[in-house]
Amino acid sequence: MTTLRISTDKSQLDLALIHGFLRTTYWSKGIPLDVVQRAIDGSLCFGGYVDGAGQVAFARVITDSATFAYLADVFVLPEHRGKGYSKQLMEAIMAHPQLQGLRRFMLATFDAHGLYAQHGFSVVERPERMMEIVDLDIYARAVA
Repeated sequence: MTTLRISTDKSQLDLALIHGFLRTTYWSKGIPLDVVQRAIDGSLCFGGYVDGAGQVAFARVITDSATFAYLADVFVLPEHRGKGYSKQLMEAIMAHPQLQGLRRFMLATFDAHGLYAQHGFSVVERPERMMEIVDLDIYARAVA
């Protein structure tokens, strides 16, 4: 297994690559570049890099570094999947000093439950306690 070099140094992030990927996903289709930049600015970010290929993975955590964190925008580029990079990325996230001792660590996923379960995540025990505001068309309206 090739080792993924993981860094939280935002200056190493490839903003064009991150935006290019996120704007095509089901969870942030059409997201504007300035919104991606603001999200990065306000988050603890993890870039995953492979020698000779540059950045191939990304994740960000929105956190107060004391009680709560939310994992978002996790991806490995399609051509680099199946090499264990998502597991390495998750191990680095879960071991990060700012993310220890949290009361609640959340995420939303459509298709990666198995990956996250390996790191202690489970289906929300009492979903009736959770509430949300969701606007799936926000980026489409921003362009119009």
